[in-house]
Amino acid sequence: MAKADLFGEALWDQYSSVVADRMNNPRNQGEITEEEATARGGKLVVADFGAESCGDAVRLYWLVDTETDKIIEAKFKSFGCGTAIASSDMMVDLCIGKTVDEAVKITNIDVEMALRDDPETPAVPGQKMHCSVMAYDVIKEAAAIYKGVDADSFEKETIICECARVSLSTLKEVIRLNDLKTVEQITDYTKAGAFCKSCIQPGGHEEKDIYLVDVLKEVRAEMEQERLKEAADASATGDFSKMTMIQRLKAIDKVIDESVRQFLIADGGNMEVIDIKDTDQGFIDVYIRYLGACSTCSTSTTGTLYAIESTLKKELDENIRVLPI
Repeated sequence: MAKADLFGEALWDQYSSVVADRMNNPRNQGEITEEEATARGGKLVVADFGAESCGDAVRLYWLVDTETDKIIEAKFKSFGCGTAIASSDMMVDLCIGKTVDEAVKITNIDVEMALRDDPETPAVPGQKMHCSVMAYDVIKEAAAIYKGVDADSFEKETIICECARVSLSTLKEVIRLNDLKTVEQITDYTKAGAFCKSCIQPGGHEEKDIYLVDVLKEVRAEMEQERLKEAADASATGDFSKMTMIQRLKAIDKVIDESVRQFLIADGGNMEVIDIKDTDQGFIDVYIRYLGACSTCSTSTTGTLYAIESTLKKELDENIRVLPI
């Protein structure tokens, strides 16, 4: 069948040559019978899974060596689009030679990456990524049948992005650790939302219980509450390093008003705090500007500066450095 007949030239260009080849020439399509399994001394496992979003379905056949739990042969039948056939064919390739426990660790991303022509270019258009989601699920079904357990027992996490198999806990951790503020940043860090995009927000190919926008909103709200609490605690305990910028300014002004400003004013001068910055070396740099007579005083960079810095170090934090500008 010609490429253009399948998809049209524009869409076809978004598929890798590996996908195109596997669509038309699958290596592992077929079935394994009980007779074949008996003859080879293995256990036959047959598992089915269907994707509600598109109606595709796949049947997976495993021939397992019960002494080693190794999958010595595998086949599939796919009922759906060409992408589902290519994905299922590659999924079977990845299963053969692995133990059942190793096979369960195969993800949809593993399948999609194996179908790429090069590591940087997706193998299929984003809207077709859901076709390879069946790979993980049918493997899980087959493993559950072999082990005699419920398939859900393999799923320890709440999965938000089915395409990339990104869990809720992973998303929360990445958002917190990297202070992420947008869904685009989440996608850059985790690949969640990079493929079919159903997990980003309502209105995609599949309806979800939780979307990336929900997770981001929830975690950012939690982080803000924690920040406010830490700031309040820091203010109450006098921990200058953990105060907010406003709290630091107020704390510095209080110390200056009580211990320094009166002497500056007596000599016809004054000062103001311009900025406060934390450095990579652990210092807290306080930038000040002298006013009035202090701006031209010869001691503004020596004795006066030393007095201001010493007072702030003593009262607030020993890592403070005062820098006049």
